[in-house]
Amino acid sequence: MKALKNKVKNFIKIISFITFICFSAIQANSAETAKLLKTDWSFKGLFGKFERGSLQRGYQVYTEVCSSCHSMKYLSYRNLGEKGGPEFSEAEVKAIAASFEVTDGPNADGEMFTRPAKLSDKFVKPYENVKAAEAANGGAYPPDMSVLVKARSGGVDYIYSLLQGYEDAPSGMVLDEGVHYNKYMYGNKIKMSAPLSEGIVEYGDGTEATVEQMSKDVTTFLMWAAEPHLESRHQMGFKAIVYLIILTILVYFSMKKIWSRVESEV
Repeated sequence: MKALKNKVKNFIKIISFITFICFSAIQANSAETAKLLKTDWSFKGLFGKFERGSLQRGYQVYTEVCSSCHSMKYLSYRNLGEKGGPEFSEAEVKAIAASFEVTDGPNADGEMFTRPAKLSDKFVKPYENVKAAEAANGGAYPPDMSVLVKARSGGVDYIYSLLQGYEDAPSGMVLDEGVHYNKYMYGNKIKMSAPLSEGIVEYGDGTEATVEQMSKDVTTFLMWAAEPHLESRHQMGFKAIVYLIILTILVYFSMKKIWSRVESEV
């Protein structure tokens, strides 16, 4: 019996120690990073929808700024014209796809060749393989952006904040060559230089391309890439709620009618 009590005590001590370590790590991480920025996301909430203009501008930012390093391997060009997404016209999507070249083959002579991309092709990758990507980025691998908002704690708020979090390092902090300070990055150190600057892209719809606006637009685009059926899920959820409300009302009145008969017989 005494041996059992000792084992229980030791187990409690171990659990307490592990809890203390985890709590300390959480506090340390929280102290290193600033509170994430917040903005009004149109796709949040039960009735949330993607803003088409923002999605199209976000695709432009990705293409002109991000795609030189980051891939989106789960997206095909045809997705850009699908309902619930940027909804480019068929002609626009074909023109977008044709502006990229993909490697295909082998041909009749057994050789690989390049051709304009088709709607069914996946987004063209900036590098042939992981090693080539690392070699071009000082040993750091630029992550694929297809589901990036789902892979990062904080989701859209984290990506939105990170893009605007570049600052001069605090006094006393030493950064290695090629490393930059970002107050929203875990550990505050990031190898990617600030990708956005005022007017780096020129929006076709006349929207001013501020860093804040571009951050919001490209983050909206990345959210759609990770959740392409978000709008249809919201619609289905709303229909399910309405159905359950109607069903509850019908069940209530049915039970009331049944119990009224029982009471009258008694």
